[in-house]
Amino acid sequence: MKKVLSVFIFLSIASAAFSQELKFSNCTNCWNPDSLGNHRVVLVFNKQGKYAKAIIPWRRRDENPQAKRIIVEDAKTKERILNIKTGTLTREVGEVYFEPVSGAGTYYLYYMPYKNEGRSNYPKGIYLKPDSTASAKWLSGLNNNSNIPLASVKEIQSIDSFNTFYPMEIIATKSETERLIQKNKSQSYLIFPEDRLHSIRMTNDLPQRWIEIGPKNYFKGEAMKGENFAFQLGIYAFENLENVKINFTNLKTSAGKTISSNNIFCINTNGVDYDGIPFTKTLNVEPNKVQALWCGIDVPVNATAGTYKGKVIITADGKSPKEIQLTVTVSNSVAKNGGVNEPWKMTRLGWLNSTMAQQNTLIAPYTALVVNNDTVGLLGRKVVINKDGFPQQIQTFFTPEMTEYSKEPNDLLTEPIHFHFTKMSDGKNMVLKSQGVQFIKKEPGTVQWQVTSSSDSLKMEVSASLEFDGFMSYKVKVTALQDVSFKDIVMHIPFKKEVAKYMMGLGQKGGYRPENFEWKWDVAHKNQDGAWIGNVNAGLQYSLRDDKYVRPLNTNFYLQKPLLLPSSWGNENKGGITIGVKGKSILANNYSGERQMKKGDVLYYNFNLLITPFHTINTDFQWATRFYHAYKPIDSIKETGATIINIHHATAINPYINYPFIAWKLMKAYIDSAHNAGLKVKIYNTIRELSNHAYETFALRSLGHEIYSTGKGGGFSWLQEHLGDDYIAAWFVPELKDAAIINSGMNRWHNYYVEGMNWLTQNVGIDGIYLDDVAFDRVTMKRIKRVLTKDGHPGIIDLHSANQYDKNDGFNNSANLYMENFPYLNRLWFGEYFDYEKNNPDFFLTEVSGIPFGLMGEMLQGGGNPWRGMVYGMTNRMPWSDNADPRPIWKVWDDFGMKGTKMIGYWVDDNPVKTSNDSVLATIYKKEGKVLVSIASWANDEVYVQLNIDWKKLGIEPAKATITAPEVKNFQHAKTFQSDEKIFVEKGKGWLLIIK
Repeated sequence: MKKVLSVFIFLSIASAAFSQELKFSNCTNCWNPDSLGNHRVVLVFNKQGKYAKAIIPWRRRDENPQAKRIIVEDAKTKERILNIKTGTLTREVGEVYFEPVSGAGTYYLYYMPYKNEGRSNYPKGIYLKPDSTASAKWLSGLNNNSNIPLASVKEIQSIDSFNTFYPMEIIATKSETERLIQKNKSQSYLIFPEDRLHSIRMTNDLPQRWIEIGPKNYFKGEAMKGENFAFQLGIYAFENLENVKINFTNLKTSAGKTISSNNIFCINTNGVDYDGIPFTKTLNVEPNKVQALWCGIDVPVNATAGTYKGKVIITADGKSPKEIQLTVTVSNSVAKNGGVNEPWKMTRLGWLNSTMAQQNTLIAPYTALVVNNDTVGLLGRKVVINKDGFPQQIQTFFTPEMTEYSKEPNDLLTEPIHFHFTKMSDGKNMVLKSQGVQFIKKEPGTVQWQVTSSSDSLKMEVSASLEFDGFMSYKVKVTALQDVSFKDIVMHIPFKKEVAKYMMGLGQKGGYRPENFEWKWDVAHKNQDGAWIGNVNAGLQYSLRDDKYVRPLNTNFYLQKPLLLPSSWGNENKGGITIGVKGKSILANNYSGERQMKKGDVLYYNFNLLITPFHTINTDFQWATRFYHAYKPIDSIKETGATIINIHHATAINPYINYPFIAWKLMKAYIDSAHNAGLKVKIYNTIRELSNHAYETFALRSLGHEIYSTGKGGGFSWLQEHLGDDYIAAWFVPELKDAAIINSGMNRWHNYYVEGMNWLTQNVGIDGIYLDDVAFDRVTMKRIKRVLTKDGHPGIIDLHSANQYDKNDGFNNSANLYMENFPYLNRLWFGEYFDYEKNNPDFFLTEVSGIPFGLMGEMLQGGGNPWRGMVYGMTNRMPWSDNADPRPIWKVWDDFGMKGTKMIGYWVDDNPVKTSNDSVLATIYKKEGKVLVSIASWANDEVYVQLNIDWKKLGIEPAKATITAPEVKNFQHAKTFQSDEKIFVEKGKGWLLIIK
């Protein structure tokens, strides 16, 4: 009886507490959240004694509050009170007893204290469990005290406005929700219109705000002319709702002026995908769930001021439709740039459906495709199409130096790429008769063709395209016309031996191609579906896919969203690849294994090809363009000789990762100053993850897993407290409390990204971007290159990557993974976690330098190896490493006059300068009358070498020639050599020599 009575008393007091209006406020930086959490209750006690009681109607959205520690602190002394005891703790209300050690006064109760464990940039926020600190004596007195005075709840405080739960995360109580349901029991669901400044955040609870306001059948708002005006409609379902749709009528004034319904949209039901294809989303809402519908009105800039009225009609299968009266008053003011300069008003939601820069127009330096019969020409390359639609021959026109084009072609293939359909019955290959190539598009940027080939039992439909940068896409639809059994279905790519010198991918580090190679599918653990095979001036990347291909996650998160095994090529893991010598070819045998197809069965043996290199290397850009990778005063950067500043995130002008729209005015002021000083500025901005400070966070969350990837949640406290669960916590900056969330892959956020890049270029003046790994494909890369270079902007893009060849990244090679984006890059910065001392020259050439693809790079980890780097024209980047300042080498470049030199690498067979040791390599930079020779050693020990010089090719008379080593700080001492003198080379080092 006593227990029942105590519960009754508690409920009565709790009811009284709920009847009082509770104040929520922010007390910015008033306490240390890393030990006490982000939220506290301010209690006022007006009595005396050893016992006080608090009934707190906190209305918490987190589950199981009884499992989290309560800490009570004396406001006067800031000391923790040890004598406390919790009573009933629910999500709605908490009962806490404590000793008011200072008597009458103020006390703080912290109710979500946590600690961060693990790596500082990937923290695991752990909420502290309840502990017992009260003395037995105090507890005994508490248990025998039936008249404990109440401490009043003055307010609930958050550490700042960003962490507050008020008002949209203050939950309605169970009884309030039940009364609402009972009052509207004849309905299947309710609609709660909400303005754009109060993002709907919770899906499992109603906010108390909605209990007070109640469901409405109308929404009223005010907008400016030309504004992208957003509003929300919150659905609360009593029953299962399937196929929720939303429609809009025209908005009209009493005078008959109209805003068309075509100007109104809902991002939750319709959209345009990242590749420009419109789509309709199937939206279902489960019982007792909240679903936000984010809507937008593109108010015409020439709209007449006035009050516009219309309707929003919401339907669900089998349910009565609901109408919301929509009233928007348009003022005489005109929104600048659609209002997107004020993103906190959600004015950029329309960017999610943008088609900006989708048209496949040419991008410099690429030239228009030229079709001549069955041959398609493109910059530096040519493709001859066979009668079955596959390449009969692929040619490149690059010299081994990669600095100019060749008149003579480099053939990649010994015979056409082709399929074999080997029958089980007799082991013979089916003969498919082709109907001939039919071109269906001939545009400067894209050429498309189709071919159908068939036999009595099988039909193969090939749809292919070639784009101006050398990307070829093949959709190969195989249909069984009869029941048929196959011993194997394979695709052969027969490379010329001279071309197939190097290989990268399928578990192979970049380097020389192995003599014999075997590989099997293992998508659960390996992000591998293809490889690059080639030489410096001719190569081919290919990847095997089917119609269900989805781009996986990368950079630490592959295992959480891996590749899908292609049903065709993978064939329940029967498929694989072998590469080796066959006759005159290096044959890439892509097999799928034994299988049966019933009549009508369809398989897609799709694949992509990427013809390398993409263009000649721009050595002058390498010598003249020097990145400074830090946010520092502009004058101090200019003094270093750097020409371009890279602004990383977590800086004052770009604080939040991949969301450079908050401090943009500071960014613009800095960029303007840099431009006045003759410097350019690029910023960090990519897609892989998104800061939790993005204004649109909860609008994006309303889209389910379209934008954000599914996951186990956790991470920094803000994510756990405001997102709840079902996300992947990503990079975290402790100083800024910036917690990123992993994006799901290819989605509409890419449209926003393109629009954002355009806005930053046009309004802030960025000169390009620094990419830190890439979570998008070539479609988005082309779009951002277009907007970054529009109107004469330089649009410089450099790409950094950490070594992707590890467990969490699925054992892929950075260069292989991102090669489809290489045509639009200006520089690589590959090498985080790369070992510059233990890797061989062939690894440097293929995975680090970028040269086989028409790019040049820089070194990263530990500053790299400056001697080996210069063989590829690479230094490191300021001020990345104290041990490897590139300025002494920059000085050599300037003193020698590197502009206009011709780079001839050690990989060129007729390089005029070689050494007497195959492990000591030489690259030259040649100009009229003199040459800079870079030599670097990969020998196992210190060695002496002699230079073998073809003086005629150098154009220098040996009798008059001098060989000098200029003084280069931390690199070499000044020295003069005779032409036949043996040169001492330390292990892992080398020389820069000037011959003139």
